[in-house]
Amino acid sequence: MTFNEKLLLNKYSGYLKYLVIYAILIAGVMIMAFPLVWMASTSLKGRANIFVYPPQLIPKWPWRFQNYKDIFTLLPFAMGFVNSSKVAIINTLGTLLSCTMAAFGFSKLRFRFKKQLFMILLATMMIPGQVTLIPMFVWFRNFGWIDTHLPLIVPAVLCNAYGVFLLRQFFMTIPDSYVESAKIDGASYLTIYSRIMLPLCIPAMATLGIFTFMWNWNNFLTPLIFINSRVKFTIPLFLQSFQSGYTAQWNLIMASATMSILPIIVIYIFAQRYFIEGVVLSGIKG
Repeated sequence: MTFNEKLLLNKYSGYLKYLVIYAILIAGVMIMAFPLVWMASTSLKGRANIFVYPPQLIPKWPWRFQNYKDIFTLLPFAMGFVNSSKVAIINTLGTLLSCTMAAFGFSKLRFRFKKQLFMILLATMMIPGQVTLIPMFVWFRNFGWIDTHLPLIVPAVLCNAYGVFLLRQFFMTIPDSYVESAKIDGASYLTIYSRIMLPLCIPAMATLGIFTFMWNWNNFLTPLIFINSRVKFTIPLFLQSFQSGYTAQWNLIMASATMSILPIIVIYIFAQRYFIEGVVLSGIKG
């Protein structure tokens, strides 16, 4: 084989490798996107056309946009958006505040039993939430918090061990010389935290913020346990309202689900750059 033939073979081998990689990626995207496409398609169908055979990925014309109107007229779905937004936004902002402060303390401050306390904090991540559900219900009932949004907000803001771990890993990558230089210049720990550390950890905060918002927006079990009044329902509880013991209005469920994922998609689009950068720098990609 001549030298030119070897170059040509290497060239086509490289093309073939990229072709296989892109084919696998495209197949993966299609598999992951199919449920979302089917959800949007079902939301535009009538009840008689949902289970037709063969299945219709593209619904027949005219599309039933009435489904989206029905979810706001049959139930106070707009109130669900308000309640879910309230819980998700407060939890996200509160989690970012509490986790950044705790992560700053565990990464840059020196105090007794720091490693032991951090290990205890991480150990709480191994306790299933179902184990603490009954004690928390009794506790919140004694506080008079049942049928309020406080059980959805207070534990999520004060007890996010994963967020502390994530941000601590990011803070550990920031040189300690930044803190020492600021202390020499007379800066307090509050100044170092607010003016040095927070601006540097925006990518990691965006990552944690997206995770926290998504979790609270989609959380179903906790509102189901603590919320009784329909006016205080979040979106996942309203989705369940379209399903009874014998029948399910799948077109309305899919229309509600399509509406419920729009805020998450919008937030991810605007924070995508920070999200990817935070995943890479904080070391959670593995």
